[in-house]
Amino acid sequence: MNPCIICMMDCLPNDKHKDDTWGETTTAVTGTSEHSLSQEDIVRITKDLEDSVGLDCRRYFTLTLAVILGLLVFLSPLAFMVLPHLLWPEKLQSCGTACEGLFISVAFKLLILLLAVWALFLRPARASLPRLFVFRALLAVLVLLFVLAYWLFYSVRILDSQDEDYQGIVHYAVSLVDALLFIHYLAIVLLELRQLQPYFSVCVTRSTDGETRHYNLGQLSIQRAALAILEHYYCDFAIHNPALLSASKSRAAKHLAGLKVYNVDGDLPAAPAEGPGNNAAAGMAHSQSRAIIAAAAHCRDSSHNELYYEEAEHDRRVRKRKARLVVAVEEAFTHVKHMKEEEQKKAPGDVMDPREAAQAIFPSMARALQKYLRTTKQQHCHSMESIQQHLAFCISNNMSPKAFLESYLKPGPTLQYSRDHWLARQWTLVSEASVTSGLRDGTVFILKCADFGLVVTVKRIPYIRLSEEYIDPKSHKFVLRLQSETSV
Repeated sequence: MNPCIICMMDCLPNDKHKDDTWGETTTAVTGTSEHSLSQEDIVRITKDLEDSVGLDCRRYFTLTLAVILGLLVFLSPLAFMVLPHLLWPEKLQSCGTACEGLFISVAFKLLILLLAVWALFLRPARASLPRLFVFRALLAVLVLLFVLAYWLFYSVRILDSQDEDYQGIVHYAVSLVDALLFIHYLAIVLLELRQLQPYFSVCVTRSTDGETRHYNLGQLSIQRAALAILEHYYCDFAIHNPALLSASKSRAAKHLAGLKVYNVDGDLPAAPAEGPGNNAAAGMAHSQSRAIIAAAAHCRDSSHNELYYEEAEHDRRVRKRKARLVVAVEEAFTHVKHMKEEEQKKAPGDVMDPREAAQAIFPSMARALQKYLRTTKQQHCHSMESIQQHLAFCISNNMSPKAFLESYLKPGPTLQYSRDHWLARQWTLVSEASVTSGLRDGTVFILKCADFGLVVTVKRIPYIRLSEEYIDPKSHKFVLRLQSETSV
């Protein structure tokens, strides 16, 4: 397989020194922190700097080529009309009314082309792809060859012969601008319109917890499809929480660690390489392995009961912590409401800032919130500073306690959390096929990062055949006959 790397732009190092005891010591936001760097951290930072330097060089090189090509495109029509006036002005024929009208046409067409290029190409880069975008590279080569062909014809037929028909030269420049506009229309079709119609259904599965999403994509290359999937991932998938995955591993390790075999007869005496003692030791080892297998099977038969009671106990604790948290938050918001009513009676200069109000009521709910986050294993996703900022935001926008708690009761998408959880993530695209090739039915590729991977399976949307069945409107008509005699 050929792994290719896709890096998010403006990567930042992830801070792993988080304090998860803010709920027990929430009295004041003061203190200092000391950070130490190990040799591994220095090596990792050096590698990140080298990768970022390589990406910056590649980005600036591509930008330089694009600027040079753009200047060549926009200055060529103007040069076609200016050079005759500079090289042989005395031989040129006078420019009539039709020729002067062409000047206005060239000016407006160049302005339209400039705005169109700005709207389509001069957009901030969303990511750095491992390979070139094939269609964009082909369009750049096409424009370069087209402009060079025009310059070659201009130098042979106009510059060498010093053509006196200035109106024909202006027509020649107008034809170049028209051709560039048509090439820009081709770029819109290839870069934007071609991928709008869905052709494939992709299944994206996270390798650790099995969370799955399905998306419809158009005719894209593998690397462009990977970029689209990552954009959907940060908005649709819940944040990856490794702490939730450690429960099953610890449970299996506990069962295996609890298996012990005891020799009630004592240790066997040492025996030669060949003899009855060696056969007895082999028989004892075989019996021990059979005992371990039998004990493991027995534990497997009874492990579902332990799992059931563990999950029931965990759900009970979560509901208990949630109830305490809801009550604490409602009381805190009620206190804020009373504070607002009292501040309305005060002078305008004595009104409390939302940030100060959040810091004032946060200690009353901090312990309940921390216990709930620890029970649900979300304490590493929320810092004290982020919670206070969210609380101040809810207070300033007059939001309810339920709106404040929604961010903590349910795990949200990755972008909902701080930038440290997603900005420093580096993705690796692993694909057997070339990443510049298009999607096909059955294509499988993997997007890997440090903690997990996204397994992507591509299926073609089937061809849908619709048929029409005509229903005669007269077939719905019926006659209702009533009896003339009625019972008395």
